[in-house]
Amino acid sequence: MSAPATDTPATPDTPGTPGNDPGTQSPGNGIDRFFKISERGSTVGRELRGGLATFFAMAYIVVLNPIILGAGTDKFGQQLDNAQLVTATALMAGLTTILMGVIGNVPIALAAGLGINAVVSLQLAPQMSWPDAMGMVVLAGLVLMLLVASGLRERVMDAIPGGLRRAIAIGIGLFITLIGLVDSGFVTRNPDAAHTTVPLGLGQGGHLTGWPVLVFVLGLALTFVLVIRKTKGAILISIVVMTVVAVVINAVARIPDAAWGLAVPNVPESIVSTPDFGLIGEVSLFGGFAEVGVLTGSLFVFTVLLSGFFDAMGTIIGVGHEAKLTDEQGRLPGMGRILMTDGVAVAGGGFGSCSANTCFVESTAGVGEGARTGLANIMTGALFLLALVFTPLATVVPSHAATPALVVVGFLIMASNVREIDWSDQTVAVPAFLTLISMPFTYSITNGIGIGVLSYILLRAATGRFREIPWLLNAVGACFLVYFLLDPIQQVLGIG
Repeated sequence: MSAPATDTPATPDTPGTPGNDPGTQSPGNGIDRFFKISERGSTVGRELRGGLATFFAMAYIVVLNPIILGAGTDKFGQQLDNAQLVTATALMAGLTTILMGVIGNVPIALAAGLGINAVVSLQLAPQMSWPDAMGMVVLAGLVLMLLVASGLRERVMDAIPGGLRRAIAIGIGLFITLIGLVDSGFVTRNPDAAHTTVPLGLGQGGHLTGWPVLVFVLGLALTFVLVIRKTKGAILISIVVMTVVAVVINAVARIPDAAWGLAVPNVPESIVSTPDFGLIGEVSLFGGFAEVGVLTGSLFVFTVLLSGFFDAMGTIIGVGHEAKLTDEQGRLPGMGRILMTDGVAVAGGGFGSCSANTCFVESTAGVGEGARTGLANIMTGALFLLALVFTPLATVVPSHAATPALVVVGFLIMASNVREIDWSDQTVAVPAFLTLISMPFTYSITNGIGIGVLSYILLRAATGRFREIPWLLNAVGACFLVYFLLDPIQQVLGIG
């Protein structure tokens, strides 16, 4: 895929490839050399625009994570304070994203992981105190770091067959496309009361209604036109233009706030808010085991661990492929540093009481804008830190202005990877198919990887090729069996 941005880089336009005449290519300054900007065929301007695009695509987490965690009540009836959650979410997102940029040098931003925060809020907290629940998250992060230090986590990634790696990238493309369609209101869930076998529908009642959805449709058209015309800053331009359009429409039409979802495009009365750091460090590392027992506590840690492990793995593979940073075997340079930073982020999210931080698929918005290095993360992380004080400004961009970027990037990811899968080998093609459809249809990267791995092992064994499967992949399959059968296992053990 060619990036929509068309700045003239210090090396040829294809990211991640050396120039035809390396002797004529020389990085211009320390920042360029540190982040390998020219070496990866990028420019400082492209990286900064990519960082902006990623921030706008995932800024919703500053609002959404406090809603999810704030809705939960712990064993003692306590709820987390919303203002403190906003501060914790923005702070840990900013710090971990910058850390990934400096140490991992990849354009992959991190923030509180959706899905994991629901596990913490709805499964862990009701059986213990909030500090106990966050302690479980910290423990999961520490285990992840041990797995990275031992080299096991990287070897697990290397054990994933090439066809499945491509399918994971495609699945993420479809997944973020569905996220964009749902978050914009273009696609909505049909309520069970409708008594229909169709779970999703177009807009409301099969029709596109309301000004916010129009903003999305116009934004989608604008983004595709700009990308196809290879306009510099295509994704960022679209987000900014449609935000302005949304602000004007909202002011003129006086649309109810609920129609816009989490972020209402109003010019805020005050652009400054006061951060409250009260939740930072409110963690009890082993208190949860005293509340629920060692076995149940271990299963809780395992659930958080597995979700964080494979969600991040899938995102890293998908973003790495899209940014053209992987080698012929689908491996990223410096993978050990990237994975270690992710483990630190999981533990850091628990320490900050905002749930586990993990890699965000919305980083593909920045990659689509041309980001190829960790400098983009510095921009994204800095904006999250600014959001500590300027939260009202950070939440002006409605999802309807940002989600077109996710749909466009989803298309670009799929188009650049689908032809690379060997569809003639059905022991690869079937697991790849199941992987790429399971991610959007189950709304989970981890589920998609698990289904793909288990089906790959099954089909290889059924065709007499079991010995070709790396032992580590079989071990991963066993972990996924436990993951998918966790509920009956808990019932058998009497700890459900």
